[in-house]
Amino acid sequence: MPEFTLLQKIVLWLIPTIFAITVHEVAHGFVAYKLGDPTAKFLGRLTLNPSKHIDLFGTLIIPIILFLLGGFIFGWAKPVPVDWRNLRNPKRDTALVALAGPLANLLMAIIWAVAVKAGIILRDDNMIWGTVLIAMGFAGISINVVLMVLNLIPIPPLDGSRILTTFLSPRASFNYNKIEPYGFLILLVLLATGILGQFMLPLITGLQSLLINYISLM
Repeated sequence: MPEFTLLQKIVLWLIPTIFAITVHEVAHGFVAYKLGDPTAKFLGRLTLNPSKHIDLFGTLIIPIILFLLGGFIFGWAKPVPVDWRNLRNPKRDTALVALAGPLANLLMAIIWAVAVKAGIILRDDNMIWGTVLIAMGFAGISINVVLMVLNLIPIPPLDGSRILTTFLSPRASFNYNKIEPYGFLILLVLLATGILGQFMLPLITGLQSLLINYISLM
């Protein structure tokens, strides 16, 4: 297998990262649209064109820095706007809209697993593109699994918090969501102290193993 340069490795990871984040946001907007809220559609956000969703800091700079530091890679895009008041059943539909993003990442992880299998077949035929597809496919699996697990953590404003509020009383939900302005800071502290990694890594490695086993059975 050829050795990739640092720039090539960044590209191999950045492409699936951009699409993982883009599809995640589009999934939120699409499900919201189907459940009664056209906000994302009116603002032109129901598109897979990454330029409509990229956040310079969260989509490019942070993932590249994390890649260079050797940690697990995550990022974010511009959040797709949702007017929760437009949803037909706000309490239930809020959870469905929130769940759409992580499920989209799970689907993309499976698609990247298929890409790895295709790369193995191409590599056996001595095609360089097979090696590229394998490398990018494993990157895609890793990134999408990380994003799925991370977003299911019940810390506002992550998707897991939106799902959790479905099961809370209105008063408890109101008090719980008061921590949203501090959510990103809480995540940084958990990341810096290693607590986030201790929680996420078993789930991430377990899901990755399942997908790799899926590849071997194809």
